[in-house]
Amino acid sequence: MAEILLSLTIIGVVAAITLPSLTGNINERTWNTQRKALYARFSQAIALMPALNGYGTYSKDAEGNVTDTATETFITNGLAKVLKINNICDNDHLKDCGIVEKFNTLAGGTMSVPKDLKELNSMFTDRYGNFQNPQKDIVTKAAAFETANGESILAFYNPYCVDFNGSIINNSSIGYGDNVERRYVQMNMCANFIFDLNGNKGPNAVGKDIGWISALYPSDTTVVMPVMLSANTLSQQYNHSQAVSECKNFNAETRLPNKEELMSMFYNKELIGNQALNTRHVWSSSTNQKSYYWGLNFSSADMYLIPDRPEYIYCVKR
Repeated sequence: MAEILLSLTIIGVVAAITLPSLTGNINERTWNTQRKALYARFSQAIALMPALNGYGTYSKDAEGNVTDTATETFITNGLAKVLKINNICDNDHLKDCGIVEKFNTLAGGTMSVPKDLKELNSMFTDRYGNFQNPQKDIVTKAAAFETANGESILAFYNPYCVDFNGSIINNSSIGYGDNVERRYVQMNMCANFIFDLNGNKGPNAVGKDIGWISALYPSDTTVVMPVMLSANTLSQQYNHSQAVSECKNFNAETRLPNKEELMSMFYNKELIGNQALNTRHVWSSSTNQKSYYWGLNFSSADMYLIPDRPEYIYCVKR
């Protein structure tokens, strides 16, 4: 009997040590599978939609009163026609679609769920966030919906989104005399979705059951879902060729983001939760015919083409 009890004790200790790790691995594989499936469904659905801008109304009268039907109309008259949706919730009833009040950022902090574009990223309403609209400051409210597969989705919509365009400037401030292209990226976002793969069940953490998808440009729309393994940028600056190698060396599963993924990371930088990122210029993998590379300044929301020079890098999952 003593030997049996000893054996059971040993088995219990081993199980207590290994079970959390085993459960975590199973959850991670499940989330990865769900994320890929959700991204595939969103990409296929949005590809079936006409131009993504122009849904609903966002306007201000002389007294500053706002009429805002943009996000709800985008969901009901646009997305719901190409994606199976079970339930749609307005800004006052987000909980009814399984949206939690707080969740953990990728860096491990806690944030309240954003309820409009300004709460998602305050730079949507600064002087660079000119959406080619007389009111300029676009603060559309979020709405939510539940998919037929059980995901809870918080949606943010910009009815005035435009294709990737901008100005050609002499960028002497970065030490080059060449004329380079520079763009402020807020107005390129048409829709942004924060998803929760299992509704209001735990762990409610970015990088696990919570993530985001961005749809950029009203025509020839690009849909991206950057997934990070860590909230940390690599602390050293690298030339572009080194940056590509460093992301490969950082983790076998990571690579340098393309310019749309980098823009999406900027829109959702509060979900990443790394405050150092707000001061960084970060490389993308995208280039142009001159072999200049796109970088993004997270402190001023401008994306620019420059020759190779040291910049920070932020790696995303392959």
